[in-house]
Amino acid sequence: MDVREIIARRAAQEFKNGEVVNLGFGIPTQAVNYLPEGVEIILHSENGIFGFGPKPSYDKADSDMANAGSEPITLPKGAAIMPLNISLGAMRKGYIDTTVLGALEVDQYGNVANWATKRNDLWWPGIGGAMELTYGTKKIVAALVHTDKNGNSKIVKQCTLPLTGKKCVKTIITDKAVFDVGDKVLVLREVFPGLTVENIKAITEADFVVSENLKEMNLK
Repeated sequence: MDVREIIARRAAQEFKNGEVVNLGFGIPTQAVNYLPEGVEIILHSENGIFGFGPKPSYDKADSDMANAGSEPITLPKGAAIMPLNISLGAMRKGYIDTTVLGALEVDQYGNVANWATKRNDLWWPGIGGAMELTYGTKKIVAALVHTDKNGNSKIVKQCTLPLTGKKCVKTIITDKAVFDVGDKVLVLREVFPGLTVENIKAITEADFVVSENLKEMNLK
């Protein structure tokens, strides 16, 4: 199981029956393929879709049916397609219960940066619809790899990249751990099987305390 699947599988467990859920670019879009049995949600994609379904097999993919990341989707009975302005309006007005966003950095205050890194002195690629989601969604889940390619923590004391949203993240899911965002400090709720609290401290810049109910991540 690669790191992307670990994160997507665990993110899917955050959804509650009946919720309207937005899945952001990258790792979050894979969560649709791991929904827990018996949990029925309405999936939203910011390009203008409510009620889409899991990724189809290669032979059944239709280039006219895709999520905001241009990945193929299915449209089960009851799905709705709408103009982008209506979709963004739904995001701003609070119709989305939970959003799972990919992230470049998340800090212990619940700030998230997910839209830009500096390349050739330019910030790239652009904000997209993530800012509307961080403003209008009831629960923001940040889903990201715990460290960058150099081993540096992406769970930081304070974000250094341009922010997408301030103090909006409620839960952080990585390939190593699950944190809840507390009062200026994170709460370690789950660890990847086989890892210890000391292992997580060694790869995490942000301050965190350990939940009394700490347990291993369930990835079945």
